[in-house]
Amino acid sequence: MDVVKSLSRAARLCLVGYVALSVLFTTNYYLLSPLLAHSHSALSFPASPWSRFSTPIEAKKNEAVLKPSAETSLSLPVDLSDALWPEDISASEAPLFFPVSELVQHLGMDHATSTPVQEATLLSKAFSGALHPTRIIPFYYRSTGLVDPDDVTITTLVTRNRFKVFRQLVERYRGPISVTVHIPFPSHASLASLAQTHPSVVALQRLHALYMSSPLFSMHVDVHLALSPFAASARGDGGDTTDEDEGEGEGGRQFNVWRNVAKLFARTEFVMMLDVDFAVCTDWRGALREAIDLARSTNTPNGEQEQTSSTTSTSGDVMQRLREGRAALVVPAFEYTNLADGVDQRTFPTDKKSLLRLAQADPPKVSAFHAMWAAGHNSTDYMRYFSIPPGSGEIYRVAEYQSAYEPYVIVSKRVSWCDERFTGYGANKAACLFEMYLSGVSFYVMADHFLIHQTHTYEEAARREERKYNRKLYADFKEEACLRYLFRYAHEGVLHTTRGFNVQEECKKLKGIARIATQLLEHELKAK
Repeated sequence: MDVVKSLSRAARLCLVGYVALSVLFTTNYYLLSPLLAHSHSALSFPASPWSRFSTPIEAKKNEAVLKPSAETSLSLPVDLSDALWPEDISASEAPLFFPVSELVQHLGMDHATSTPVQEATLLSKAFSGALHPTRIIPFYYRSTGLVDPDDVTITTLVTRNRFKVFRQLVERYRGPISVTVHIPFPSHASLASLAQTHPSVVALQRLHALYMSSPLFSMHVDVHLALSPFAASARGDGGDTTDEDEGEGEGGRQFNVWRNVAKLFARTEFVMMLDVDFAVCTDWRGALREAIDLARSTNTPNGEQEQTSSTTSTSGDVMQRLREGRAALVVPAFEYTNLADGVDQRTFPTDKKSLLRLAQADPPKVSAFHAMWAAGHNSTDYMRYFSIPPGSGEIYRVAEYQSAYEPYVIVSKRVSWCDERFTGYGANKAACLFEMYLSGVSFYVMADHFLIHQTHTYEEAARREERKYNRKLYADFKEEACLRYLFRYAHEGVLHTTRGFNVQEECKKLKGIARIATQLLEHELKAK
């Protein structure tokens, strides 16, 4: 009898368990899954097939402290015969879905809840200024760490000869990074069709070894690929030339395209536009987040109260303008005067007091970055920076902008994009910042913080040739940008306001534009 009761009880428990599982499955399949899919599908990029190789953070959280980068080999091979290794690298076949407007839903006209657009089509339009054929693969690797929307993502670009330097940046920053990695790749080839010794395959192997070399990558780093066939290594000429200068001509160095890719797919409101060979020496990220939290708690009012003559501003005002895309925070850049001293980032100063000792030594051991090209960074006003004592927390406005200024800045993703016509060395970043300035962005220097350039060699011959081309392009671009913003602000009736101040001041410097700027301003003032 007891046996029968036991069997009966077991049968009832099995039945209850079965019913419970059935309810959970049905609820998930018919209710939760569609809702989640709809909520994430609008602009959600599917996981890369490469992400299956990333070890979850949980499996790595107990790993030992990282070894110095110099001791780490990044040439570990990946077996391409592995059945999980994708046969090709391409944009996802899955479409992106755009939801219908709220008005259409309110009127009951939503015949379909969303409209599909192929990822490849969207990307070709998003980066239509790129030299083609160029393929963009978003989230080739995607980090699994939590991302705070108010955090600061470093956006940068990397070529295969800079992997070890990139690893050092990841180790130092330990925060969100969105990186575009350029891989030379044949235009009409699949990955499966290339020999394992092909430079493109070797570059992908080394990228994989790099990503797997530290748990910090899977925790913080989103990798986006830019594939282009312009370098000789894409054609397999000369074998693996890892140490070559990556571009091999201006077609391969599409710096502004790569910047835009990294910025577009950054998952935070704020981004730091940084070159990979700069060391993050101070905690400007923490200082910014504290300032943002303070500004939010004090609820700084919005307004057009920025001064055009004084260079003082409150932190709350600057944070408000930063969030609105009307301010850029400059982190001053330095380099060692003896280039041999700038090789090992582990010896770099990590606070302003230590930096000042080096800068004020006799002779100075550090100086402003690229001091021989004063126009590039002098608007930062290094003398004022040095005069402000460490720990002040001061932020001061750049008083004398000029069009060659190209500092490293923290901005909102709302600011203008980089013009993608600039390829190769020279004026590419200056063009990004010039349009930001015309759009109404003012630059503010973080007086407690700094970056230091890590010494490396330059391809001087390539830089000279490409600068000739970009010098002419930049001159034309400035006139074109001035005309666009002059007519736009005149049409909106704001050319005479603080919003149009930057356009007035900068465009009057251009001979072909000065008269037009004056006429538009006079016409607007008469209309008032």
